[in-house]
Amino acid sequence: MKRDGMKQSFSIGPRRRFLGQLGGVMALGAALPPAFLARAAAQAKQDRDGRILVLVELAGGNDGLNTVVPFTNDEYYRQRPTIAQGRGAVHKLNDELGLHPAMQGFKKLFDDRKLAVVQGVGYPNPNRSHFRSMDIWHTAVPGQVDKRTGWLGRALDRTAEQHSGRLPAMALGMERLPLALVSTKFYVPMVRSLEDYKLQLGEGPGREERGTVVEALADQTAAAGTELEFLRRTAVSAYSSARRLEEVTAQYQPAAEYPENGLGQRLKTVAQLIAGDLGVQVFYVSLGGFDTHADQTGAHNGLMNELSTALTAFQQDLVGHKLADRVLTCTFSEFGRRVKENGSLGTDHGAASQMFLLGNAVKPGIHGVHPSLTRLDQGDLIHHTDFRRVYATLLEKWLDWPTAQVLAAGHKPMPIL
Repeated sequence: MKRDGMKQSFSIGPRRRFLGQLGGVMALGAALPPAFLARAAAQAKQDRDGRILVLVELAGGNDGLNTVVPFTNDEYYRQRPTIAQGRGAVHKLNDELGLHPAMQGFKKLFDDRKLAVVQGVGYPNPNRSHFRSMDIWHTAVPGQVDKRTGWLGRALDRTAEQHSGRLPAMALGMERLPLALVSTKFYVPMVRSLEDYKLQLGEGPGREERGTVVEALADQTAAAGTELEFLRRTAVSAYSSARRLEEVTAQYQPAAEYPENGLGQRLKTVAQLIAGDLGVQVFYVSLGGFDTHADQTGAHNGLMNELSTALTAFQQDLVGHKLADRVLTCTFSEFGRRVKENGSLGTDHGAASQMFLLGNAVKPGIHGVHPSLTRLDQGDLIHHTDFRRVYATLLEKWLDWPTAQVLAAGHKPMPIL
C-alpha cells in the first residue's frame, strides 16, 4: 500500500485486516495529526455532559428468590427448607420483602432512594438453556435465532451520527465481546485494564504500514455506510479515547474504597473511564458464578456480597466525583432459579427474576408485585414484566435513543425513572 495520493484514493481490504493492523486495537504510540487531535478534543467536549448507562450481567442465572426474599411467605420456607434466608436475617424493604443478608450496601442505597427493584421480569415461553436464554437477553428477539446484532448494537447503529469520532460503548473484563454490543457500524472494544487500554502501533514488521494506515484514516472523508467510513471512525475513536485516557489516569483518585474483588475492580475502572470524559455512553461488565445447582448457600452469599459492595462503592465514587446525576446502572441475569430447592442443596434453572436499577435518576422502591409462589410454570415463577420494557426505558427515557428497529413494537417504557 502506497501513501502517495491516499487522500484521493484509499483501498485496504476488509475491516478485520485493519483491526488486526491496529494490533488488537489498543495502544498508544504514534504521533497524531494535529487536525485529528483537534477534532477528537472537540467531540469529547461536546459529549462530556451526556448520560451514561452501565450494564452489569449476572451470568449463570441468579437466584432472584434468595436475592429479594419473600420472608413472610410460608410457601417460600416449605419449598426451601434448607437454603431459605431466615426471616430475621434479611434487610427488610417492606413488610413482605427483604434483601439477602449480604446486601447491606443495597439496603443503604434503597434507604437513600437510589435503588429501584423491578420484579417479575422475564419473557414469554422462557428458555432454560444458559446459551439460548442469554442470547435472547442480548438480542432482545426471543422468537428467532439471529446473532448478527445485539439490542445495544442496533441502538448504536440507529444513532451512529451522534457517535462520530468516539467510542460509544465499551466492555470490560470480558473474554469476548457481549452479543448485546455487536453492531454493524461500530467496533466496540473490550478492555481488561486501564494499562492495557493504549493504542500502539507495535514493533517489528508492518509497523510503518500500520502508522500509514492510521495517519491516512485520521484525515480521510468518506461517504456514510462505506467500508472506509467504518475504518476511519474506528481509528478516530480509538485514538481520541486513548489520548484522553492518558491524561486522566495520572489524576484520578477514587472517592470510595472499592472491594478487592473482580467486580469491584472492574467498576473502579469504569468510574475512572467516566471521569475521563471519553464520550463512552454504555459500559458493560459481568459477574459470573450464578449457576448454583449444588451447595448454593455459601457461593450465593459470596456473590451477593460482591455485587452489593462493588456497586455501593461505585455509586459512592460517582457521588464523590459529582458524576452521579449522569450515570444509571442496571443489572440483569439470563433467568432465575426454580422455586423448590433440589437434592444437592441448590436450585435448578428457572425463569422470572428481578432487575436492579441504581442511580440518582431512578424512581426508588419496588416496582411490580412479587410473582406467586403457588401459581407456577413447571416449577418456575411466572413473569409479568417483559425485559424489553426495561430496555425501552433505558433507551428512550435515559439515553434518549429511539427503540424503533431496535425492539419489537409494543414494548413501552416503564415509569421507573
